[in-house]
Amino acid sequence: MTYETIDFKTDGGIARITLNRPDKLNSFNVAMHQELREVLRDHLDDVRVVVLTGAGRAFCAGQDLNERAVGADHPVDLGVTVETCWNPLIRRLGALSQPLIARVNGVAAGAGANLALACDMVIAARSAKFIQSFTAIGLVPDSGGSWILPRLVGQARALGLALTGEPLSADQAAEWGLIWKAVDDEALDSEVDALATKLASLPPLGLAETKKLIRSTWSRTLDQELTEERNEMRRLGFTEDYREGVAAFLEKRAANFTGR
Repeated sequence: MTYETIDFKTDGGIARITLNRPDKLNSFNVAMHQELREVLRDHLDDVRVVVLTGAGRAFCAGQDLNERAVGADHPVDLGVTVETCWNPLIRRLGALSQPLIARVNGVAAGAGANLALACDMVIAARSAKFIQSFTAIGLVPDSGGSWILPRLVGQARALGLALTGEPLSADQAAEWGLIWKAVDDEALDSEVDALATKLASLPPLGLAETKKLIRSTWSRTLDQELTEERNEMRRLGFTEDYREGVAAFLEKRAANFTGR
């Protein structure tokens, strides 16, 4: 499939989506939103893992401000863009059943930073930086930024990042628990490939339910969570993948999981 603003490939059960406007630091325009929406909606049924990254020297610089020429006589309703483009994208990423890996190869700024944080696991090159750049132009963190930041790093650090807009290095992001791992730039591809390959080999039903439990846990008490865990263990215990996993372990062989 050929797209104007993204690149999409699948191989070995792994889908790789590359934001492909390197001259614009992979900032989003309307076409990119539309093309990414199509891929996420229509072309992931047969894949087990999704990797999201950016082309060139950036991961994503957020919204393309060239589409937002603002004048006194022509105010722009940013709420429309958030409601029709960014909010559906973040919701869709959170609802994916497959593990979603962000391969952060360079700067992730504004909505681009929060796009990365919307993924399940973030592996970043050490040269990458995360920037909550909203206050510099009089705005607030969107794309889930005000929700995820305090949950990942606490209120004090979330406020510091959001109010100052200071760049956060990949190493510091990993130390704070904002991302999964920071690696040397030259090791980024091998680290992401190894993680994607490992996840693609694991039981997809178990991975999907693990994601669902952890992503929704904020709304439940411990007692409610224990009930949810019991229900999922009961359901998954009757699957073919569970039987295959136990048999492979006892027979000391590689398992072949089918998602049933």
